[in-house]
Amino acid sequence: MIRNAVLATLMFAAVVCVPCEPSRAQATSTETALAANEVALPPPVLVGKMSVEEALAKRRSVRKFSARDLTIEQVGQLAWAAQGITDQARGLRTAPSAVATYPLDLYLVKRDGVYRYVPRGHKLSRVATEDRRAELSGQASVREAPLDVVIVAAYLRTRERFGARAERFALLEAGHVAENILLQAVGLGLASVPVGGFDDQAVANALKLPAGEAPLYIIPVGQPTGG
Repeated sequence: MIRNAVLATLMFAAVVCVPCEPSRAQATSTETALAANEVALPPPVLVGKMSVEEALAKRRSVRKFSARDLTIEQVGQLAWAAQGITDQARGLRTAPSAVATYPLDLYLVKRDGVYRYVPRGHKLSRVATEDRRAELSGQASVREAPLDVVIVAAYLRTRERFGARAERFALLEAGHVAENILLQAVGLGLASVPVGGFDDQAVANALKLPAGEAPLYIIPVGQPTGG
């Protein structure tokens, strides 16, 4: 009798749990929706071929680039260097942040559209499908680079903790992030230049930034001319 009771219980559990499983059609629909808005990035390379010292010695501002697009591996590595998570348990990132408030967002502007980097999951979220590089700045380096990395500050994340010093901490953090991008570009054999002269509102419009967020830096990146 005990054996029959156990079997009956297992059969009842199986019947109850089956409806909880999504149908294959529903799962496929969800995967398609995610694929339409997000781009998975390859895992970052954690051991490179160039030392930090060599990258520092070779870093120079370059304003002319080849028209060749960057690979998804290069794009992903640059995004990771800027804001990638290096401690999954605590969510800590490649660049230091005041009390880990992380007030910065990273936008990648390419020929095929605008993307926001999502550190958790190491992926891109599509913001726009149009080429908006020319809307960021009148500078040729920004218009012509195959990739423009835009560092954006959401001051509210830090202001809740630090009040009047929030802007200072966000600006300091932007410098950390920018240097990571510049050095990673060197390590990948790419050229780059930090750009601070642009119309803030024009950039905000191009990126569709929410209210309260402000662009701080634009870093064009690409293959050096002839590279």
